[in-house]
Amino acid sequence: MKDQKKQNWLTQLQDQGYRITDPMKVIVDILSKSDHLLNPTEVYFQAKNINPKIGLVTVYRTIEKMEQSGLIDRVHMPDGCQSFFQSSDGHQHLLICTHCGRAEYFEGEDLNQFFQKIGERFGYHVRDHWLQLFGLCAKCKKIELES
Repeated sequence: MKDQKKQNWLTQLQDQGYRITDPMKVIVDILSKSDHLLNPTEVYFQAKNINPKIGLVTVYRTIEKMEQSGLIDRVHMPDGCQSFFQSSDGHQHLLICTHCGRAEYFEGEDLNQFFQKIGERFGYHVRDHWLQLFGLCAKCKKIELES
């Protein structure tokens, strides 16, 4: 399934007029398969292990194209750094582990209603929202409790 996602992303980028290069394929592969947030430097080092000729500028440009195409989203971390993660359709609610960077989307219809009420309270019509919750995943929480 993840290889299919990679292929779909490459097709979408090509349909938008981007030239598909070998370095782009490597970067798309890394981001389409990751269940963790990745910053550009992390993507660069992973890509460099696969294709030593990939440059950091190529990583930044490819990430920019992927973000503009709606394939990945920029996540603003509490420390001010920016990472990237696969986009999700519709309203987005994201749990992020501050220790290992694992991230996952979750549904929240009750949250959608809550945000609509907040909008109404202040005279807004809420069309979209992006919610990020930071904490420890179960694995990291267990490690923390054991130490």
